[in-house]
Amino acid sequence: QVRLVESGGGTAQAGGSLRLSCVASGRTFNSNPMAWFRQVGWKERQFVAAINWNGGSTHYADSVKDRFTISREHAENTVYLQMNRLKPEDAAVYYCAASASPYSGIYSTADQYSYWGQGTQVTVSS
Repeated sequence: QVRLVESGGGTAQAGGSLRLSCVASGRTFNSNPMAWFRQVGWKERQFVAAINWNGGSTHYADSVKDRFTISREHAENTVYLQMNRLKPEDAAVYYCAASASPYSGIYSTADQYSYWGQGTQVTVSS
């Protein structure tokens, strides 16, 4: 069974930091693009950041650029999201996603990702 499991969510003060992790099991995604999305309530899931298969290329939403950093560790089959200078508007459920297409480019739309985690809650207090 293929699973993506996020962790690292919680509560941080505005201006603080959190580091999210997403561990894949059941198969490796080391050849596939991966991404982070976030969702507030029933609003549409919003793109946050994406990384290509070897970590050599990344892409960020304008709202998180220069504050968040996506990275991946092939040996651990894990993708990370380092979140710095958090703002109250960053509060959301954060989801990890993996593309089913190996060695492909970076995608910023949810429909390009076939595998999803269950999400981890991030709360930012002002």
